[in-house]
Amino acid sequence: MTDIAASFGLLRLPDSIVFGDGSRASIARTVAALGHRALVVCDPFLSKTGAFTTLLAELEALNVSVTVDTQVVPELPVTVVEDAIERAKTTDPQVIVGFGGGSALDLAKLIALGLAHGTPLNRFYGENQVPGPVTPLVAVPTTSGTGSEVTPVAVLADPDRELKVGISSPHLIPRAAIVDPRLMVGAPAAVTASAGADALVHAIEAYTANNHSPEWASQLPVFVGENLLSSTLALEAIRLIGLSLRDAVRDGEDFEARSRMAYASLLAGMAFGAAGTHLSHAVQYPVGALTHTPHGLGTGMLLPYVMQALLPTDTRRLAGVAGALGVAGTGIEESAQNAVDEVAAIMADIGLPVDLAAIGVTEPDLPRVVELSLTVRRLVTNSVIDPTEENLHRIVRAAFSGDRTELKPLPATASNESETSK
Repeated sequence: MTDIAASFGLLRLPDSIVFGDGSRASIARTVAALGHRALVVCDPFLSKTGAFTTLLAELEALNVSVTVDTQVVPELPVTVVEDAIERAKTTDPQVIVGFGGGSALDLAKLIALGLAHGTPLNRFYGENQVPGPVTPLVAVPTTSGTGSEVTPVAVLADPDRELKVGISSPHLIPRAAIVDPRLMVGAPAAVTASAGADALVHAIEAYTANNHSPEWASQLPVFVGENLLSSTLALEAIRLIGLSLRDAVRDGEDFEARSRMAYASLLAGMAFGAAGTHLSHAVQYPVGALTHTPHGLGTGMLLPYVMQALLPTDTRRLAGVAGALGVAGTGIEESAQNAVDEVAAIMADIGLPVDLAAIGVTEPDLPRVVELSLTVRRLVTNSVIDPTEENLHRIVRAAFSGDRTELKPLPATASNESETSK
């Protein structure tokens, strides 16, 4: 049982979160309440869809002047983002709308940042570097995975660096999030798999994040670690994804599966927006930059190896994951291993590769992957595994060979309280 008196809770969320079939009908009025000059950032393949053209007509009916930017690309090179900010300045929008997948939402966040505080964006890399509020943002996701509609994070690629970089600040949280699962119907199976895998990683890493002791009188980090509020959301997200991800990938028209995944992705975003993620994400940053593979594919492929490494020191929480996934065993240790095995099975069933070699990583790449992973301090220190070169190498080496049995018990950090606080 959780010792509430010895725990804490923290969430940072939009002013308004709307979820449900048909909720896209509320977008126009939400935007109009924030301003009458809107920039809508949209994935190019969505700009001709009925849902999007209807939104534009609804905005026009409310006397909202609209500019549409469809120059969204995967992985968001910083030059593309800064060009988009310069284009946006010419129309001086009062509100930004992100309509699309994770890259569209992140681009909308970064435009809102650049309009308010200028460029170059490298001034804001890392945590808590954004000096104040950004242009108001309404986020409308069309995939179930990133949770970006409710998070304080935007990720981009900088050619001057060998890994993707994040800008993390509570000021980046959208003012409103509108999640309509009907917008996700028909997304390609590969997109559904990669995005859904990332949602599961968000939920599990939020639930297994290090248990920190906040210094309430000081500025808190963006990621404060596992806490009472984030864990409740994360476990429900894990349960729903376990029930639905395979079905959503198998049949893109399965609206029940789509709805569960949309809701789970939202909950997982709410959870990790406060608790944070850890090692799967830290390792994926250099792996993604090296292989140019989708973010969710990389984090999803890495997650079983990270969980296996966590098992000796975080057995109780992994047993909790097993309970949420419906694979609990007769004891804590068995349940924890069942959780790892079930997550590996889900990732395989939805078609993700099973090792780093399959996505183009070579053995000589491994030391550099480890070295770069360790530089992402906000993530590697958010794990209960001591972030040493040796420990990260064990995980990366096992993920390269595809053999989880290579992972031996890894020492926990002194601040790990997971065994005593659960």
